[in-house]
Amino acid sequence: MDLAEIAWRSRSAARVGVDRVRFTIAPGWNRRQLARLLAPTPALHQVRAALDEGQWQSAHAALARHFVDVEPRFVISAAMNESLAARLHRESPGSASEAAARADRIVAGEYDLLGYHALRFGSGRTPDWAYDPVHDRRPPCCFYTGVRYLDAACGDHKIIWELNRHQHWLTLGRAYWLTGQPKYRQRFVEELESWLAANPPLTGINWASMLELALRSLSWLWALHFFAAGGAADRSPWVLDLLLALDQQLRHVERHLSVYFSPNTHLLGEALALYVVGRTVPELAASGRRESIGRALLVREIDRQIASDGGHCERSTHYHRYTLDFYLLALAVARITSDPVAADFERAATRLARAARLMADDEGRLPHIGDDDGGTLMPLTGRAPDDIRGSLAVASVLTRDGELYPGATPEEAVWILEHPALAPLHQQAAAPSRRPAFPRSAALRDTGYYVSRNGAGDHLVIDGGRHGYQNGGHAHADALSVTFTREGVPLLIDPGTASYTADPLLRDRFRSTALHNTLTLDDRPQSEPLGPFHWARTAHGRVHRWRTNASFDFFDGSHDGYWPIEHRRRVLALHGDLVVVADFVNGSGHHVAAVHWHIDPRWTVGAESRNATIIAGAARVGLSAPHGVMDLVSGDDASGLGWYSPVYGQVAASTTIRVTHEGVAPFWVFSVFDLDSANRVTSVEQLPVHVEAGVLDHVVALEISRTASFDYLLLAEPSPGQPQHRVRVAELETDARMLFARMTRDRSTTRVALVDGSMAGTVGPNGFELVLQNEASDFCIDVAADSPLTIPRDGVGVFMDDQERPVPIHGRPDRPH
Repeated sequence: MDLAEIAWRSRSAARVGVDRVRFTIAPGWNRRQLARLLAPTPALHQVRAALDEGQWQSAHAALARHFVDVEPRFVISAAMNESLAARLHRESPGSASEAAARADRIVAGEYDLLGYHALRFGSGRTPDWAYDPVHDRRPPCCFYTGVRYLDAACGDHKIIWELNRHQHWLTLGRAYWLTGQPKYRQRFVEELESWLAANPPLTGINWASMLELALRSLSWLWALHFFAAGGAADRSPWVLDLLLALDQQLRHVERHLSVYFSPNTHLLGEALALYVVGRTVPELAASGRRESIGRALLVREIDRQIASDGGHCERSTHYHRYTLDFYLLALAVARITSDPVAADFERAATRLARAARLMADDEGRLPHIGDDDGGTLMPLTGRAPDDIRGSLAVASVLTRDGELYPGATPEEAVWILEHPALAPLHQQAAAPSRRPAFPRSAALRDTGYYVSRNGAGDHLVIDGGRHGYQNGGHAHADALSVTFTREGVPLLIDPGTASYTADPLLRDRFRSTALHNTLTLDDRPQSEPLGPFHWARTAHGRVHRWRTNASFDFFDGSHDGYWPIEHRRRVLALHGDLVVVADFVNGSGHHVAAVHWHIDPRWTVGAESRNATIIAGAARVGLSAPHGVMDLVSGDDASGLGWYSPVYGQVAASTTIRVTHEGVAPFWVFSVFDLDSANRVTSVEQLPVHVEAGVLDHVVALEISRTASFDYLLLAEPSPGQPQHRVRVAELETDARMLFARMTRDRSTTRVALVDGSMAGTVGPNGFELVLQNEASDFCIDVAADSPLTIPRDGVGVFMDDQERPVPIHGRPDRPH
């Protein structure tokens, strides 16, 4: 700790001491305090007068009426009820019935939280707010710092906190606005009164996390605008109680910000609540100060938590989505209230949204990379946490970037964008336009994700970056792991998170190397955990090459998690055709390597010898491994393989394909995924390689026999300080670091792709010679069987690559090219 942190922690400890005294002297709520907490504005004169006289119902009615009539500063207001409901009835005819069905279960005392369904928190009419019904445990009711919420003896704090975020009040509010049924409003009022009675200031687990107080405060802000209308007929002065408790909770947040405790999404969420509530509820006297604190933090953290490529520093796609939603809500409020900071928030939201657009597949789903706690910021419609179409739609409108989400606006986005100040942007975005193409293959180099996609539903993500941010609390031991969606259906999946603290063994299993699509060596993990959110040792990744063009993508990376052994992985993705993963175990000694491929349950898997067939409906993918032993594992407790967690709290059986190879290093392990049913792989064989001269650290070649072609893949790497030399395999010769060549049955070459090379050729009657004027970082050429590429008589030609760049070609005019 530096001096600044020591000073901050000292002040925080002093505040805790003051809190403890307050807890001892005045442990309950006091409505009379609200009068001094309100801003001294003329608009609240009648409210303050009623409060001074103890006329709670009169003060409540006046304050509720004020929030109905005041100029709307939040994304929704009572004045928008009729127009927004009419729009949704018109555009989404089934939304009202769906909203009512979800809200009716809450009225009946059943809650769907995280991966759990129909949870009942006790037997009372309203929930037991400090109870974990999954594990039947309850933390102690004491001063908040005495609650050891990471201790499994207290239950799963995530389950308790998820209920106490009160985000299900958005479900009640949505149903109330769309159906007009008062039972949803009444349920909210009952729950608010119940919560206040069970959670006096500074008492228990629901005061222990500043982020949870912040997210709860935002839910209360939604509820205030959902339910303020009709306050004159209320029997309970709930608006007074809500504002009083809202002020107390935000005071607690601003006094104990996670500046050093969790300076990640925790700090961002806390800053968001201070800014949004402070900006939209000027009726509280402290709002100006809180808004200023929140604004400054949100701006400061943009460059600290968001990489230049737009990825979030925690390297978790779920927390990336959280951060995107944080800045989108801040941006919406800044636009509505004409705050100049909107320019900064737009900069952050644009970077985050573009990265999310790249990381999401063509269906708008994010791969489960890193931790996924199953929560969202604004769960209005119950959309799955990995489905970010709503977030991208909001980002597309607020940042005026039509490439982010060109489709129809999902319902949850309508709730955010209906405000009159945002409507012109929304209308402009909804104007008819040509649907943009999906993003091309690209890399988030700072964050460490490399994305291969073909615009036809294939989406492959490779994790080549750092282990995580600071202590890597939400990272997994997944260096060089991949996820892959085939034609819109997830195929190779990250098995998820499952648990944080309630089951330490399950926690460590789901973030282990073996439960990710990468290689384990001698049954060791790349990185070793130390508690639920720390690591004793972490792997450091390095990316050597990333090449992309319209025909193929090539990745080359390594990590030191098995030092002194190096694991180096190369991935060649021929769009819609073939994916080859080549794992190199570089070192010495006898070792056992296992490559795991975790298959989404939507696919069925059959295996025979070293070949597997993976089928989902009409889609088929083949997997071939030329070496080792291939076996299938499903729901196996002994190995921990064959399981996945689609959302926090759920664990279900799936299938893991394991390819195990034992031998003396250095050695290779290959996985060849066949994507083209019209040209299936029949066998894969490693071929001998001849080196012209010089020394190469690792060189290997494969012959991939297929029903309509022979494919050849050669990988070569010169030793450090050595130039690249020509390498020959079969009749192929090249100086490239990667060469892929396809030949017909009569040995005519129809495709050549290379990385970091300048020549390729073959011998024989149908031989060819391709010579580039300069070494090309990536190059691919397809030659139709009836239209061979020819070189002019002067021996010089020009080929236009996929980015319309001219590539000079030299060759011999007397030979086919």
